[in-house]
Amino acid sequence: MNRMLGLIRNKYFLSVAAFVVWMMFFDKNDIVAQYEYKSQVNKLQEEKDFYTKEIGQVKKDLSELSSNLNTAEKFAREKYFMKKENEDVFVIIEERSKE
Repeated sequence: MNRMLGLIRNKYFLSVAAFVVWMMFFDKNDIVAQYEYKSQVNKLQEEKDFYTKEIGQVKKDLSELSSNLNTAEKFAREKYFMKKENEDVFVIIEERSKE
């Protein structure tokens, strides 16, 4: 008990304790801010992964389109619903059950 009291009265211990409390709770980069930064980094990493996959898909489509004219026609028909003058296009949308 006497040793603990001496530790509390030590100016170096008090300085270090005050510094730690300040850094953990009152600084602009406190624990809560660090948690928010970490969650924001995770969210941005997920977005980066998504867009990386999308870029890969677009590059694949571009290489297919530039290599073959039949592929370009198929792409235009499927993605943009383009048609020839003497054709009709019917788009069928399936309704999902709400169960």
